[in-house]
Amino acid sequence: MWVFSASGCRWLGAGGSLAVSVGGYAAGTLPVLGGGPLWQPRGSALTVAGAVLAYLGLSLLVAAWWRYGVLLARGLRDGVLTTLACWTAPLLLAPPLHSADVYSYIAQGGMVLSGHDVYGAGPSVLGPGDPGADAAASVGGNWTHTPAPYGPAFLLLAAAVVKATGGAIVPSVLGLRLVALAALALIVWAVRGLGGGEGGLWLAALNPLLLVHVVGGMHNDGLMIGLMLGGVLLATRGRWVLGSVLVGLAMMVKSPAAVALLFIGVMIARGGGVRGLLKGLVLPGAVAGAVAAGASALAGTGFGWLRTQGVAGAIHTPLSLTSDLGLGLGVLLTGEPDPVRGVFQKLGLAVSLAVIAGLAWRAYRGRIDPVLGLGLSLVALVVLSPMVQPWYLLWGTVVVAAVAWRSRAGQVLAVVSAALVYETQPSGHTPWYGFVLAGLVLVLGLLWVRREPWAGGTVEGAALVGAGR
Repeated sequence: MWVFSASGCRWLGAGGSLAVSVGGYAAGTLPVLGGGPLWQPRGSALTVAGAVLAYLGLSLLVAAWWRYGVLLARGLRDGVLTTLACWTAPLLLAPPLHSADVYSYIAQGGMVLSGHDVYGAGPSVLGPGDPGADAAASVGGNWTHTPAPYGPAFLLLAAAVVKATGGAIVPSVLGLRLVALAALALIVWAVRGLGGGEGGLWLAALNPLLLVHVVGGMHNDGLMIGLMLGGVLLATRGRWVLGSVLVGLAMMVKSPAAVALLFIGVMIARGGGVRGLLKGLVLPGAVAGAVAAGASALAGTGFGWLRTQGVAGAIHTPLSLTSDLGLGLGVLLTGEPDPVRGVFQKLGLAVSLAVIAGLAWRAYRGRIDPVLGLGLSLVALVVLSPMVQPWYLLWGTVVVAAVAWRSRAGQVLAVVSAALVYETQPSGHTPWYGFVLAGLVLVLGLLWVRREPWAGGTVEGAALVGAGR
């Protein structure tokens, strides 16, 4: 049937993306103030209809994406970039989808312009006359009084958007969507440069989790990933200084990008003896540290970002396994869950650091591609983090896609990506049925993976592909 062909998948996915966008006008993360005639809350009946349309569109998008990936795994060659354009275009003018984080970005940019300490207070400090005040009214409850956990490079970018738009909601959101599109372009460039090919682009850029949360929701994780992976690409080409600069900029968006410095160090150190090892351990971090210092000075925010990296951990998210386990055991054993949760969160981070160190050692010994080691490290960091959001999975998934999309790890990450798109409503809330849908997709997908693994099969096989980098 035509619908199961590459062309059919392209147009089926485009129709799904259009339905997600149209549904978002009634059921998206609409602003409280300043949305104009189009971006404003509707009646309850229209909101429900919009949510149903958006979920149906999301299901079409996921189904088209998965079928398209199966065709690519079977050897089909097709214009993935054309498909990406068709699936992205309907989202460009949509209101924010599946998250209110973009309003925090705008408000924090306004705080920088108004001279507020963005690392000492939350968006609630903005007064009616301050730029970004309308956005502050739409910030999610957990973040209204929370200092920014983002680096100064991103805050400078958000401030530039707010300054150019005067803080008006619709232009500011669309300005940050342009930033998201630039991030998407960086990801495409880096994945292709690392040899990911069409299949790598399928798992990385065409991934519905990325389209919904980076293009639709404008999460700055996309920019962090694009800069980080671009830096890694340059390092694989021997331009590790410039690569470390890009990773330093990625860290000044979100700090987990720092993990890439370890694997750039591995690339430098391999075959260089003790001198190479010392060079790899010290120099990438020194370059990135200089970038961080320069960004902090340029932004005028100082080094307050160092003390706000843990603020997100205080906000419970159901996807954090360590937080859930700690809370559950705390309630059962002591009746005071918070101390037990804190212990499990610290243990989870310690285990993730051990996993990262082990993968770096294997990469140094030539047993695994350093780029793949970075991707798996970021996946481990997310799985064991004290706070996990669905789009965090993209940190490692995009990196794995660049070098090992057909591996078992790549296939499993594709299944988890497909499941996690259902976890949040278009409005950004996390309803119970979102977890039910995600669980159903996850179980069915993993059963399918067991029955029909893609050629190229194991992580170990994929690891040898790039071991000579």
